[in-house]
Amino acid sequence: MTDIIRKDVKDRLENGDYSCSKELTLSMFSGKWKIVVLFHLGTDGPYRFNELMRLLPRVTHKVLTNQLREMVEDGLISREVITDSRVKVTYRITDRGRSLMPILNQMYEWGEKRIKELQIKPKFNVNPVEEIKGDELR
Repeated sequence: MTDIIRKDVKDRLENGDYSCSKELTLSMFSGKWKIVVLFHLGTDGPYRFNELMRLLPRVTHKVLTNQLREMVEDGLISREVITDSRVKVTYRITDRGRSLMPILNQMYEWGEKRIKELQIKPKFNVNPVEEIKGDELR
């Protein structure tokens, strides 16, 4: 199912009922995993689908597929299909997606500070990139 917030904002834009640029910006990465995927594509480089699945062990195949499809449709990421001995699909951030990186970086920094203030130790961390991305996964 398409993200409700994103669809609502797109519908209102198409009908000329546009009122808030901040709302449009937020709708671009509304969805539980979009911010994390964009952040990693923007900081680490391209990922294949299964690498993203391993990076986000709590995401379902369906949700990740839908959110990647929406981000491709919105021009935030690109999907490249390479047909070799087997099909390989790679996702990478686009210039439009990269333009969101300053916002995402500030959100990350704010969140890190707030977690420290609250003295929370997360049980689940989506940042251990060095464990996920390795030559053996490529």
